[in-house]
Amino acid sequence: MSQRIGRFVLVALLLILVPPADAVAGEAASGNGNWWNVPYPTPFDASGLETSLRFIHVEGNRFVDEDGKTRVFFGVNISDPDKLEKNGRWSKAHFQVIKNWGATLVRVPVHPVAWKERGREEYFKLLDQAVTWASEVGLYLNIEWHGIGNLETEVFQHAMHVTTRQETYNFWRDVSFRYAGIPAVAFYELFNEPTTYNGQLGTITWAEWKVIVEQMITIIFAHDDKVIPLVGGFNWAYELHSVGSDPIDFEGIGYVSHPYPMKAPQPWEANWEKDFGYVADTYPVMAAEIGFMAADDPGAHIPVIADEDYGRRILTYFESKGISWTVWNFDPDWPPQMISDWDYTPTTQGAFFKAYMLEHR
Repeated sequence: MSQRIGRFVLVALLLILVPPADAVAGEAASGNGNWWNVPYPTPFDASGLETSLRFIHVEGNRFVDEDGKTRVFFGVNISDPDKLEKNGRWSKAHFQVIKNWGATLVRVPVHPVAWKERGREEYFKLLDQAVTWASEVGLYLNIEWHGIGNLETEVFQHAMHVTTRQETYNFWRDVSFRYAGIPAVAFYELFNEPTTYNGQLGTITWAEWKVIVEQMITIIFAHDDKVIPLVGGFNWAYELHSVGSDPIDFEGIGYVSHPYPMKAPQPWEANWEKDFGYVADTYPVMAAEIGFMAADDPGAHIPVIADEDYGRRILTYFESKGISWTVWNFDPDWPPQMISDWDYTPTTQGAFFKAYMLEHR
C-alpha cells in the first residue's frame, strides 16, 4: 500500500514538475527558457511604409534634405508613449493633430523606467507605431533616451530616470539597428539632461562626458550612418560651454540645448549666445525643450515661469541663428503644457507656438 502511494506521489510530482512535450517545443520555438534559442533582433519592416519624407543630413552648421535644402525644424514634445498608451491616447490621430498644428518634428521621450517595465519587444511595438504614423502624416522624429542625471556616477535625479551606461549603450544599439534607413527617424537625442544637480549626483567632466557620448555615437553609426545623433551639455542640457574648444570627435552630429526662460538672466539674448548659441555658427543646434507658463498655472515650477515675451524673443533669436526647436509638452499633464485637455484646447503657450508653426510651416 505504501509503495503504491509512493509511486502515485512520484507520478503526480512528475506531472506537476515536467511540462508536456508540446509546451517544451513551444518554449524552444520562442526562446522562452532556452537562451540558445532566443532569436536575434529584427529590423523594422518598412516594406509597406508610405511616406514622402526625405533623408536629413548635416552640412556644416545646417540640417539639409536630399535636395540640398536647409531645414529648420519646429514642433513639439509628446509625453512618453508608454504613458500615452496607458492613458488611451496613443493613436495616429494624436500625430495628425500635431501635424495640423503646423509642426514638422516630434520629440519622443523614452524613460528608462518605462523601457524596463514594458520590456524591449513590447516597447518597440509603440515605437514602431510612432515611426509608421509619423511617416504617414509627414512628421520627422527625434527619439530620445529620457534620463536626467550623471551617467559617469550612474546617480540620477529620480527613479524614473535610473539607468546605466551599459543599458544606455544597449538601448542605442537596439534602436539604431531597428530603425536604420527610415527617413522619418531623423534624430537620436542621446541623453535627455546631463546634470550633477549641483553636486548631489557626483561629478563629471566634459572629457568624461565626451568618452560616454562618443561610445554611443560609435554604436549608432555602426548600425545607421544616416541618422543624426544629438548631444546635450551640462546644467540639465542647457549649456554648451565646452563645445567651442573641445567638440565631439564626429562629423554628422548636432548639439542640444534646453533653454527654458529661467535658465539665464536678462539680457536673455546675450546669455543665450555665450551659453549655447555660439555653437550654431559652426554646428547644427536643436533646442529640444523650450516652453513657458504663468506662475499660477497648474504645475508651474522653476525654470519655466515666463510669458509670451520669452516666446517672442527666443523664436526671434532662433531665427537669427538657424536653430531648430521643439516645445515641451503636448500633454495636459506634463508642465509646461501646450494643451489643457484631450480636446486639444491650447494653453497660452500652446496658442502662441501653434500660431507661429502654422504661419511658418
